[in-house]
Amino acid sequence: MSYFVTGATGFIGKFFIEKLLQREGDIYLLARKASAHKLEALQQRFPSAGKRLIPVYGDLAEPCMGISDQDMKTLTTKVDHFFHIAAIYDLNASEESQQIANVDGTRNAVQGAEAMQAGCFHHVSSIAVAGKFIGTFREDMFEEAGDMPHAYFQTKHLSEALVRKECSIPWRVYRPASVVGHSQTGEIDKIDGPYYSFKVLQKIRKALPPWFPLIGIDAGCFNVVPVDYVVDAMDHIAHKGGLDGECFHLTNPDHYSSGELMNIIADAGHAPRFTLRLDTRIFSFVPAGMVSMLGKMAPVKRLLSAFFESFGMPEAAAVFFSWNTRFDNRDTERALRGSGIEVPKLASYADKLWDYWERNLDPDLFIDRSLRGNIEGKVVVVTGAGSGIGLASAIRLGEAGAQLVIAGRTMETLEKAKLEIEAVGGKVAAYSCDFTDMDACDQFIDQVEADLGPVDILVNNAGRSIRRAVEDSYDRFHDFERTMQLNYFGALRLALRVLPSMSERKCGQIINISSMGVVGPPARFSAYIASKSALEGWSHCAEAEFCDRNIAFTNINMPLVRTPMIGPTKAYDYAPTLSPEEAADLVVEAVIHRPSRITTGMGKMFQILNLLAPKLAATVMNIPFRMFSEGKSGAGEPSSEQVALASLMKGVHY
Repeated sequence: MSYFVTGATGFIGKFFIEKLLQREGDIYLLARKASAHKLEALQQRFPSAGKRLIPVYGDLAEPCMGISDQDMKTLTTKVDHFFHIAAIYDLNASEESQQIANVDGTRNAVQGAEAMQAGCFHHVSSIAVAGKFIGTFREDMFEEAGDMPHAYFQTKHLSEALVRKECSIPWRVYRPASVVGHSQTGEIDKIDGPYYSFKVLQKIRKALPPWFPLIGIDAGCFNVVPVDYVVDAMDHIAHKGGLDGECFHLTNPDHYSSGELMNIIADAGHAPRFTLRLDTRIFSFVPAGMVSMLGKMAPVKRLLSAFFESFGMPEAAAVFFSWNTRFDNRDTERALRGSGIEVPKLASYADKLWDYWERNLDPDLFIDRSLRGNIEGKVVVVTGAGSGIGLASAIRLGEAGAQLVIAGRTMETLEKAKLEIEAVGGKVAAYSCDFTDMDACDQFIDQVEADLGPVDILVNNAGRSIRRAVEDSYDRFHDFERTMQLNYFGALRLALRVLPSMSERKCGQIINISSMGVVGPPARFSAYIASKSALEGWSHCAEAEFCDRNIAFTNINMPLVRTPMIGPTKAYDYAPTLSPEEAADLVVEAVIHRPSRITTGMGKMFQILNLLAPKLAATVMNIPFRMFSEGKSGAGEPSSEQVALASLMKGVHY
């Protein structure tokens, strides 16, 4: 017995070839010459196949599949079963490409099968041919299909119609449901269908403990089957007599709502479950016309687009949440009776699907997480880079291949820093600038752009800290003025100077070295925290304006760091702090991941505390304020209570 297969190198195709190899006979595989490497990969996958896998070069987009006259003569009367599996299933594919592959390709496959006088034409269709049919769609139904909301639905319906109306040789049609990975290995070749929810659940799992109850939506009617069931059923039915001219739903008797499906996958991925699921029918009182009108509004479209993009889902995936068709498969069950072939429960193999996805297909696996991959060749400006956090960060960035610009007040200090950066292979230019002088800030950026080109990343690190209680500042208004001048106005002036070029190029990042005190305001630092809060407030507003231009704003809520800035405060001699190198790790994280905020665990705790109980948060900060009030510099040997409190409040200013 001999076979001819289109789409043999695709997902379903390669598993189906494995089934056919368990039978006797040659297997002819249609392939374009440009895709010969895919056939080689298939032959390597099945080394025991030997010469049974025979390539036939052609193109489904051409009449009779573009097979040469000589090859067609060789194939004539030799093919017992012709399996047409090739199709485009990609929600992002253009309507034209799906028309060519799914409709024209099927027409050409039928012509080719007729020309070679194949014994039976087996067409792999899809449950999408039903469209948005309301109710249960049976295997003997076709013309009754509902609305076709997407090109994939339309082209699969048209392709099956071609087989039904134009195929002159015996035919059989198979309509698989949403096909997922192998139930034993989890293997699949790309992300689509239910897999779009995997990333959503993974993000939730990272943010919340598994026991945390979630509120979700129950929408749609999802039907999922593993690829091994599909190929087993096709192979069995194709070789069973008396079934020509029939259609078979390779579907699951169990249909899942989105909430049920998500919970099964959540259990497999150890993510929180959707304990409360809202049925979308509760919103049925909203007029359909109003919903349609809202959906067409530009702001709503953009919000939906951003939502789907954040989870790596194509916007077209939304169609599945309003697809409520159920599928009857009694003819398939009758044909499979006695074979032992049945659909396994999704919960029994969901863990294998998750494991394979997380190890092989998680989009995060393909993102360059190296510092060099994100920074090499880019112009990066680091202010206050002569020592401390700035120098440690500059060394890391320069070592990774950035075109580094370091700047500060003292050229002598910068020259020493420049030598350290060059010692690790960094390319660096040093500029002296007083960032409290607004004209000097403008001239500095203008000179950098003239010398090296537009700035890709600005790290606002230069800063001044003043540790003084409010009651000791009644006659020191100048403390607030000079702190604001450097920490806010200087950093802001630089940002305003680099933003025009970033906006024009639609790329860039501004990183602000802020303070943990912004999320957990400590006593004695009102001038310092006010300046850092002002910069963060500006950044949040700017981020809302520039996020659609690929410009990132990152505020790093830095805890106490052992730098010259905190040297005069003797109370910090025994306080747990980060080293400058550890602080530089946070800058590296900002460059690679481009988040809006980076803070430590203690910082996150203070965020929550200030949100839930701001008065309690103030009391917590008042304790170290009073405990360390014996001297403005905190001189003298610390008490055991002071040491214990400093250790408990790691990284907190006091």
